[in-house]
Amino acid sequence: MRPLHDFLTLDRQLTRRAASWDSPWVRQALPAVESAAEKTKLWWGIAAVMAAAGGSTERRAAAAGLAGMLTAQVLGNAVCKQLYDRRRPPVELIPHDDVEDRPESSSFPSGHTAAAVGFTAGVALASPWWGAASAVPAAMVAVERVHSGAHYPSDVAVGAAIGLTSAWLVHRTPRLLLHRLV
Repeated sequence: MRPLHDFLTLDRQLTRRAASWDSPWVRQALPAVESAAEKTKLWWGIAAVMAAAGGSTERRAAAAGLAGMLTAQVLGNAVCKQLYDRRRPPVELIPHDDVEDRPESSSFPSGHTAAAVGFTAGVALASPWWGAASAVPAAMVAVERVHSGAHYPSDVAVGAAIGLTSAWLVHRTPRLLLHRLV
């Protein structure tokens, strides 16, 4: 029980520290990126730009990114959030006034992070350049989820793991199916 207590204490400390960042850039940029990522608009937009501006590699990367994102949403939101109900970080850990606009659902895992990482990793497997470009807003979404008080760092870490797993599954599934059919 002691290791779990220590882990939860560290999770709360990291939440308080991340929520305390008070630079003007953090207070402006993170909410803007989160707003763009709400309901996966940012990832659909990036996929549309990739498909329209690029060739077959970019269209394949966009499709892989969207498939990774959608798989991550199913695993994170439809499965994991139903299995484990965790309350959002308490208001006293968040030293700013932005905590009123938090979801009522379980904080575990971060669905925003799962979708962002699922998209980014899926894209990166097909187009490393676009994957690197997508990683910047994906990382900002992950940081914003803790900064805003919507999630603990562990929620974000598990969301990222779900995103990575989803992208890997999307990447491997065609090969696994072909292998079984042959």
